[in-house]
Amino acid sequence: MLDLLGYGAFFLATALIYGILCLGLNLQWGQTGLFNVGIAGFAAIGAYTSALLTTPETAGRFGGFDMPIAVGWLGAMAASGLAAALIGAATIRLRSDYLAIATFGVAVCIQLVALNLEGLTGGPFGIGFIPRPFAALQGDALSFNLANLALVAAVAIAVYWALERLIRGPWGRVLRGIREDEAAAVELGKNPFVYRLQAFVLGSAIMGLAGAMQGHFIGFIAPENYLSPLTFQVWAMLIIGGSGNNRGAILGAVVVWGFWTLSGTILASVVPTEFQARSAALQIVAIGVALSAVLLLRPRGILGEVRTVSRFLER
Repeated sequence: MLDLLGYGAFFLATALIYGILCLGLNLQWGQTGLFNVGIAGFAAIGAYTSALLTTPETAGRFGGFDMPIAVGWLGAMAASGLAAALIGAATIRLRSDYLAIATFGVAVCIQLVALNLEGLTGGPFGIGFIPRPFAALQGDALSFNLANLALVAAVAIAVYWALERLIRGPWGRVLRGIREDEAAAVELGKNPFVYRLQAFVLGSAIMGLAGAMQGHFIGFIAPENYLSPLTFQVWAMLIIGGSGNNRGAILGAVVVWGFWTLSGTILASVVPTEFQARSAALQIVAIGVALSAVLLLRPRGILGEVRTVSRFLER
């Protein structure tokens, strides 16, 4: 029973980290209409930045500043936000599929840099010995997982609360106004480029925070953690949960992560060992089928956005 409770805490902590990724994407896509397919890249920037700031000194690799975890997480947000500002300044004027192609290319470049820049990222060997919160409790799996769940939940609630305040205020109404009718927003004195860039930077900073949290939660990061399936997972979570709704983003993360975990367990039990590496692709197929089913039954997701008349001119 205790083992089951410990696994449940581990599962929920992982799902909530994905939920934070979804919250960042929801700000960009759900509120602003920015088609960002570079999620894995911004998560990687955050993870590697925090790892370099908090790990012990390692021969042959830059970094190892042995700073507190909180400093690493703040540094992850700053690095991801700065990268998003530089990338967004060049790409944010692109529309829908063109922006998607650009951000996907950026994510691929970031992953290749992580794979090849061994003196900074550890190359294909990754970075280990990343300090884990509540490391003193690791001898007791239940206490360790419950403590980590409490920390991740607290961060997720804080991010959710801050985003809710932002999107329900004048700034959020401007974002939705630009998303719905950019020409009208321009006529009324709003600068779509500035607001889109702000949303892109803030959303990417949140993704960087989630990447850093995941790295510290596991204790190890490597380039293969930041391939395109991560981006696909987060997009599926947001669409299934409900784009434009922060509660839907978190719910979608829990539902899809549960489906992903369950399908992996089933495949591991029914597929011969020598074929399991190939059969892992069936998990993506299964999520694709589930995504199609949800879109047919509930086109706006489980908890879709509540459409209201935009009042972005207020105040």
